[in-house]
Amino acid sequence: ELKRCGMARGCLQGVKYLMFAFNLLFWLGGCGILGVGIWLAATQGNFATLSSSFPSLSAANLLIVTGTLVMAIGFVGCIGAIKENRCLLLTFFVMLLLVFLLEATVTILFFAYTDKIDRYAQRDLKKGLHLYGTPGNVGLTNAWSIIQTDFRCCGVANYTDWFEVYNATRVPDSCCLEFSESCGLHAPGTWWKAPCYQTVKMWLQENLLAVGVFGLCTALVQILGLTFAMTMYCQVVKADTYCA
Repeated sequence: ELKRCGMARGCLQGVKYLMFAFNLLFWLGGCGILGVGIWLAATQGNFATLSSSFPSLSAANLLIVTGTLVMAIGFVGCIGAIKENRCLLLTFFVMLLLVFLLEATVTILFFAYTDKIDRYAQRDLKKGLHLYGTPGNVGLTNAWSIIQTDFRCCGVANYTDWFEVYNATRVPDSCCLEFSESCGLHAPGTWWKAPCYQTVKMWLQENLLAVGVFGLCTALVQILGLTFAMTMYCQVVKADTYCA
């Protein structure tokens, strides 16, 4: 019985330090994500949302929420590992499992309803165009300017999307082939013709491998965390049973 207790305690110590190291890195990763989110929110208004329906859905806010969640889960895992607390280990496991299932559900729904999401996104982006240049929407204005300049595109589906915004045959200066003051008032021949939605979508498809690798790595890290948590939970139960 003593031999079993010693073996159980030895296995528990090994898993304990591995799980603590894993969750410490997990927590530090969350700190980094949160820091980047706060920095973007404080200094980079051009990373604001383009959506009129979800004005808070900006890159900065997403990073802040993600970083906070990762830090919270990592913290629970660290304390659970150090204290060898079954309740905290189970809490960590359940929290991480819920996040994993949520990500899997969102991914499946995204691919299942791609066409509907496309149509909704384009309608929402067109509504957002009407906020361009208005007070309190500096972030959205900067975001559209950067996208149109960097991707050499104009409007959501066509440069004529801007005609409804201005009630005139004109576009923002960021649509111009050669930027100059009030160049958006010139003839259509001086503007980018490519639609921004399709251009950005094609760019994402071209970089789909990188996105897929990132998603796969994220899933593997979460599965590793779940494995560590359940393994340690079982070892704690064994050690408590044999050493009681």
